[in-house]
Amino acid sequence: MNPLIAALPMYDWPERRAEVDAEWHRLRDALHAGGIDAPAELTRPCNDLFAVWRDPRLLFAQTCWGPMQTGLQDHVQLVGQPDYSDCEGGKGAFYSSVILMRAGDAGDAVAAPADGTAQIPVALLRGKRFAYNDPLSMSGLLALSNDLEALGAGLDIFTPRIMTGAHRASIRSVAARKADVCAIDCRSWMLAQAFEPAARHLRAVGWTARRPGLPYITARDTPDEAVALLRRMSAVSPASAPLPDRTAAAY
Repeated sequence: MNPLIAALPMYDWPERRAEVDAEWHRLRDALHAGGIDAPAELTRPCNDLFAVWRDPRLLFAQTCWGPMQTGLQDHVQLVGQPDYSDCEGGKGAFYSSVILMRAGDAGDAVAAPADGTAQIPVALLRGKRFAYNDPLSMSGLLALSNDLEALGAGLDIFTPRIMTGAHRASIRSVAARKADVCAIDCRSWMLAQAFEPAARHLRAVGWTARRPGLPYITARDTPDEAVALLRRMSAVSPASAPLPDRTAAAY
């Protein structure tokens, strides 16, 4: 029998590697106690995230709602979602993205709305160069697109749009004046403020609406008893809600 695999790539910054490993070891030990043969260590590097997420051996991983809404949901089961309450812009299983520009191009930092509604400075953003991590990222692209559309605008307010491959790279791109604005999920922004020197040059100019956070998943054929244990051990929010609509919500 092929060994099971697990991956937590979404916030696995080099500076947090030991912390991420410790998170997995706590869950691994709980799963072992429950009779689940969880892998000793996380799968790294995750050069092909879709291959990891679709692997039939997948016991546990974190993904985002963009891929889930474009086919990944057919290959996995939803386990639950983590708590974002420790991040500005987060509340329970919900999070928002911060819209960032260089400090010299913005005024005072804009705080995340307490009610989780979108605060999008369309006039300030119009004509700016927009850096985003990936076309399927809800936090980096699709959430802002959805909120702009609700305001009667869209991503075409940006000229041009520049794909960077990662939230951290988007932050660096704006700080280095290769782009003017980016959207970063609130946990990545919290990590950037702790670990990324380029972050000190940026300011929050707005926020997307609060949406369900990055979900935990397991393979489609993971046995029910293992899924139940994963949900008890890992999720602050059980995976009982329907899949968010692309036009309405999610990462």
